[in-house]
Amino acid sequence: MLRLTSIDLNKSKIDTLAIAVCEDEDIHYDPIIEAVIRRALRLKEFNGEKDEIVTLYDVPDIKAQRVILWGLGKLEKTDREALRSMAGKTVKHCIKKRLTSLYFAVPDPSLIKMEMSALLEAMQEGAYLGNHLFHKFKGEEKKKALRQIHFRITKQVTQKMRQLSLRVDAICEGTTQARDWVNTPSNEKTPEKLTQSIVNLAKKQRLKVQVLNEAQLKQQKLGALLAVAAGSQSKPSLVLLEHKVPGAKMTLALVGKGVTFDSGGLNIKTGTSISDMKSDMSGAAAVAATLITAAKLKTKTNIIGAIPIVENMPSGQATRPGDIIRSYAGKTVEIGNTDAEGRLILIDAISYVIKRYRPQLLIDLATLTGACVVALGDKIAGVFSNDDDLASGIIASGEETHERCWRMPLPEDYKELLKSDFADMNNISSSRAGGAITAALFLSEFAADTRWAHIDIAGPAYLKSESAYCGPGGTGFGVRLLSATIRNYSDI
Repeated sequence: MLRLTSIDLNKSKIDTLAIAVCEDEDIHYDPIIEAVIRRALRLKEFNGEKDEIVTLYDVPDIKAQRVILWGLGKLEKTDREALRSMAGKTVKHCIKKRLTSLYFAVPDPSLIKMEMSALLEAMQEGAYLGNHLFHKFKGEEKKKALRQIHFRITKQVTQKMRQLSLRVDAICEGTTQARDWVNTPSNEKTPEKLTQSIVNLAKKQRLKVQVLNEAQLKQQKLGALLAVAAGSQSKPSLVLLEHKVPGAKMTLALVGKGVTFDSGGLNIKTGTSISDMKSDMSGAAAVAATLITAAKLKTKTNIIGAIPIVENMPSGQATRPGDIIRSYAGKTVEIGNTDAEGRLILIDAISYVIKRYRPQLLIDLATLTGACVVALGDKIAGVFSNDDDLASGIIASGEETHERCWRMPLPEDYKELLKSDFADMNNISSSRAGGAITAALFLSEFAADTRWAHIDIAGPAYLKSESAYCGPGGTGFGVRLLSATIRNYSDI
């Protein structure tokens, strides 16, 4: 879908050309593009201010049916995210106008003060992700994604940037796949169905796949995972994906929370938030999509994906508040609240992966706590880690992809809040305050000495309304973040 081109605008007939414009500085060297911008700036309604838009038709010297000029605002505030957002919004605008193809005039990197790779990557990501639509369950949908999106750069640069485009395409495809999994309703996404969907796509990329079914989970004594699944008619699983590279020096483990629907169990959820609980497997979607993407890109790092998949439902078989369960690691846990279920399936997956694969690094992603949303809002994920370098690497990757993360504390004395009179630990804090911290501290008890980070994505994993390059629903948060972390910080 993403294409690089060096077409001559005087000679090549195209549907739509999009040009980004700063209000205070020129960002294009091409005299043809500059002439169009000057023409647009003569109009009273366009000054290049942020998100101003004007469309010109039958422009002299350009064989394009229409030219869309999109304001970026001031140059000093034009960063990768501004370009990413502009590209996404432009694509969405074209979709609404029922257009089929789009050409972007890529700004000159020296004028916009950015490396060509960063500039092009941001624009391509925004365009690809903005072109994603989820209409699987609609009868007739008038909106249709653009068939092709082209990026006009010089002929000399085209060859150099080809690999970058292929990488962006693969990572964005993984992101939209994660979105699709999250957006799928829970009746079409039971643990069995989600497991099979992940397995099918993983095998297409020749990942090594193993699925531990309910009987095997019982045999292996993953008691915490089984306790969460006890109330559902759907059977749990632990999906294990392996991207193995001969001679690789490092193994990274990724663990993703996969609760296909979270009713809260016997501590049933109240209010309207329950309707969005199909998204409680966003961590699982991100991890599975990241492994599939890594296989496509032939990433040079050993990566293990561990995805515990369950449904948390109330029934006569459900785990009760006050029950005591034994985790895979051997520690007993008193169930203070059945709605604190994500941490239970994660601790068994974390312990299992550490014992079996002995990874140097382990990162888990989970829509874990509403407390993290209260602390950081719905656009920033919380990072908790026992390793400063790992935490810094994740945060730096988030700055690159605009999947923003903020490091949160892991104070040792807060562990007192997880004490139980009858078991080794309680799965819920004795205090209402600091819920995201105590949840992370609970997980940390099972990370042992492994360099570990927990990313609470409860806020940014799911949107109520659309953003610049994402529709309402699942965002696919984590796929680009993890891919960048693997690429940039494989030696941390």
